[in-house]
Amino acid sequence: MVTARRFPLGSATTLTELADDPHPRLALLRAHEPVSWVPVLGGWLVTRRDLALRVMRDAATFTVDDPRFSTAQVVGPSMLSVEGAEHKRHRAPFADPFRAQDVRDRFAGFVAREAARLVEVIRPRGSAELRRAVAGPLAVAVVAESLGLAGAPAEAVLAWYDAIVSAVSDITAGLPANPAGAAAFDQLRGSVEATVAAGGGTSPLAAAAESERLTLPEVVANAAVLMFGGIETTEGMIANVVLHLLAHPGQLALVRADPDLVDAAIEESLRLEPAAANVDRYATADVTIGGADVRRGDLVVVSLSGANRDPETFRDPDVFDLRRGNSRLQLAFAHGPHFCLGAHLARLETRACLLALLDRLPGLRLDPDSPTAPRGLVFRKPPALRVRWDVPVRR
Repeated sequence: MVTARRFPLGSATTLTELADDPHPRLALLRAHEPVSWVPVLGGWLVTRRDLALRVMRDAATFTVDDPRFSTAQVVGPSMLSVEGAEHKRHRAPFADPFRAQDVRDRFAGFVAREAARLVEVIRPRGSAELRRAVAGPLAVAVVAESLGLAGAPAEAVLAWYDAIVSAVSDITAGLPANPAGAAAFDQLRGSVEATVAAGGGTSPLAAAAESERLTLPEVVANAAVLMFGGIETTEGMIANVVLHLLAHPGQLALVRADPDLVDAAIEESLRLEPAAANVDRYATADVTIGGADVRRGDLVVVSLSGANRDPETFRDPDVFDLRRGNSRLQLAFAHGPHFCLGAHLARLETRACLLALLDRLPGLRLDPDSPTAPRGLVFRKPPALRVRWDVPVRR
């Protein structure tokens, strides 16, 4: 039996603390209880980078394939919730379209145009809330384009996403799933079926079905998880890097002087505040890790936020530093067999959006009347990102 006496720091951890400003608590846990029992999470929390890597690499001992996995309860088995040969079967049909070169060849032009279009819409205003005005709409448009869903405008994709995420969140919180989630999933299924029936084109969904590696329900399930990942975490990535740069004028000046540093800004932002803070695994056997005796069936939560600020890897880990030489060692896209399939596309979107904002909105700055900071237990981003910029006076 796990006791508060054995893990006093983990036992004293609160959900509010983890959602609002987790980093001081994660630093304490990492230093003194790197694998700690956290009752409010109902499981173990891993905060040290080397131990996080061990968990994510060892799918045989720490699995996603568990009936408690909430996303699978809503959409069914997918690449997100199966392991081994089944995982490879689900993931393989989607691997090629999301490789780095394929992403650049297929999406660079579309993403740049869409980012520029969204920024031009707000340009005359002089102020905006960037999450809803730019970051979110860009992520939704790219998901709709990348999946090639027949007859599904970006607005419909966003509505499905919102409803499915709400249902997953309900289950995670131990509540009955909102029926709107099932209705949205039915609409998504209809669009995927129409896409597959149309065949040809560039939709990876049609290609996956035509390859006969996946059944149609499996294609639908994977479409749902690709949609979820492509919207939620990319919107958060964009919002977080804009916030980090605008909150650090010296670092922003470096990027303005050398736009090639945009990539360094993205990696450092991913390190400092990953859009997905945690990933869940379930122990398949009794195992000792980081001095903790984990039992078969226990929930093991890997804190990507904690691992990304491990001082054993990152010097001055709480500092946003574009000149940091090893930011790409961040684990924001997870690691191992479940490394994020859309990492290259998410980076492409974030880069295009950041360049468009800096190029087209002179004097871009945070709105001093609306201070903000990232928050969220699992997905972390500013609830609102209000900014201002200079608009030339017409004579």
